[in-house]
Amino acid sequence: MEDEQTQTSGVRGHVKWFDPGKGFGFVVAEAGGPDILLHANVLRNFGQNSVADGSAIEIEMQETDRGFQATAIRWIEPPAPSDDLPLSDFDVYDPEALEQIPVEPARVKWFDKGKGFGFANVFGLSDDVFVHIEVLRRSGLADLQPGEAVGLRVVDGKRGRMATAVLPWDMAVK
Repeated sequence: MEDEQTQTSGVRGHVKWFDPGKGFGFVVAEAGGPDILLHANVLRNFGQNSVADGSAIEIEMQETDRGFQATAIRWIEPPAPSDDLPLSDFDVYDPEALEQIPVEPARVKWFDKGKGFGFANVFGLSDDVFVHIEVLRRSGLADLQPGEAVGLRVVDGKRGRMATAVLPWDMAVK
């Protein structure tokens, strides 16, 4: 017979909040019940350092003597785009065409969540790529750390090179 602390089960829900600085957040199950701890290590094992609040998520979880906690992530779906922060720079592009842009490997130069933007550099290129907080949120992420490796879909915008999506670094093609 398996110990109750090691039994796992699959749960669908949404991310209540996640704070990369604290290294944890919580998931709310669709079926209700207590909040489920989502530790940064579980998120990193999935290939991400952060996750946007409100993202749909399916996790494996276990009950411990300290409550419920996620042990693995099966999938994450970013929250629906916000209408109050449209990205007019992308209005000239067909959304399906944006999805076909090759993913380029990049490193985060800096990102300030409070300011709502930051910059990254595609490997081998010196030009900065602008990363807007809404692009990050639409990509299912909440924050970026300096030096973090990511994959970017990039277009030449009105004000220079801009990220249209931020993906795990291993999705980059090169």
